[in-house]
Amino acid sequence: MTDLSWIDPLLSAARPQAMGALLRYFRDLDTAEEAFQEACLRAVRRWPVNGPPRDPAAWLILVGRNYALDEVRRRSRHESLPDEAAISHTEDAEMEMAERLDNSHYRDDILRLLFVCCHPELPVTQQIALALRIVSGLTVKEIARAFLVSESAMEQRITRAKRRIAAADVPFEAPGPQARAERVATVSAMIYLLFNEGYAASGGESHVRAALCEEAIRLARLLLRLFPGEPEVMGLTALLLLQHARLDARLDASGNIVLLEDQDRGLWNREMIAEGLVLTEKALRHGRPGPYQVQAAIAAVHAQAARPEDTAWAEIDRLYAMLETMQPSPVVTLNRAVAVAKLRGPEAALQMIEPLAAKLSGYFHFFGVKGALLMQLDRPDEARVAFDKAIALANTPAEAAHIRMHIERLLERHAARSAPPSAAAQATTALPTGRGSAG
Repeated sequence: MTDLSWIDPLLSAARPQAMGALLRYFRDLDTAEEAFQEACLRAVRRWPVNGPPRDPAAWLILVGRNYALDEVRRRSRHESLPDEAAISHTEDAEMEMAERLDNSHYRDDILRLLFVCCHPELPVTQQIALALRIVSGLTVKEIARAFLVSESAMEQRITRAKRRIAAADVPFEAPGPQARAERVATVSAMIYLLFNEGYAASGGESHVRAALCEEAIRLARLLLRLFPGEPEVMGLTALLLLQHARLDARLDASGNIVLLEDQDRGLWNREMIAEGLVLTEKALRHGRPGPYQVQAAIAAVHAQAARPEDTAWAEIDRLYAMLETMQPSPVVTLNRAVAVAKLRGPEAALQMIEPLAAKLSGYFHFFGVKGALLMQLDRPDEARVAFDKAIALANTPAEAAHIRMHIERLLERHAARSAPPSAAAQATTALPTGRGSAG
């Protein structure tokens, strides 16, 4: 096997399972993470030669556990374990581990890992950052982007979180019902940010990392099984399903971003949408609306529109106004401005986002939306400045290409206006209708 691209998805999918089990064995985050990383290195060396094991997670747990035990024994000057070849082909041991993972350990280990990372000894931002790093393996750069902070600041945040957990002697056991209930909001936030990173894909060339999105949905389902009557967990799961249902329509054949209003709705996953709509309705019937439920309701409005022109923008504006009250955020206001532009025009939307400039000065989507609104208002010079800033902040080639498309339209309009009258008239009829990136 010369193409090794198939290994990374296997390692990413197995990470929560393997890290949870290793934490149960060693009760130390650094030891568990080091053991997992070593197991991954050995997998990269051995799997291309022997092929992937029947259960990648079981293999990684077994190899990682034995590596860590070997390290402990070396430090204690005890006899080391057998070499890698001996432990990685122990079929009975691997089968036993796989059988255990098929039972209660799988769910318990992952949830234990989630809830340990989200321990109340830590500030909420450290809880979420640590969970994203340990449970899902996001890089410091990816997590920093999710929090809109520098990499160095996020590195310090994660290091402090690990130290505080070690110093607090946190019990590495599945928390009881009361403790789980107290931490469920933080665990939900971690899952939400993981899903968002899947669509931001700040760590690679691809605009979408479906594996991260699917892992977030899987964790949300686990959480829902643990809290079946919690409306916000229902709302979170519904939101992820409704957003992920549009996966196949988000990019065209060339990998270019397709805006929501331009997507082929026949490519949307109707089964996923149906499940998301049911969960949204069920959550809202509890009469205790929260941020995830409101966001799910917004996604539901989009999912129920057969055509872009059928979208109930007034309802979306109302829901975003509710979300602004529940969870004030410049990003929420930026998203609401998209609906305002549809309802009251680009000038009203531009006035809404201008006060956000300082807080969102490093946010790609702010300048993309601003440029699109200025373009609709026929202010090409200002639009070009905004688009140039957006390109500088683009996280993926697809984002940069999307902004370049708008710049090309600006240049085409300028060329048409600079041409002789007859040629300008012909060029104007040939140009596509200007569409902003808002929406």
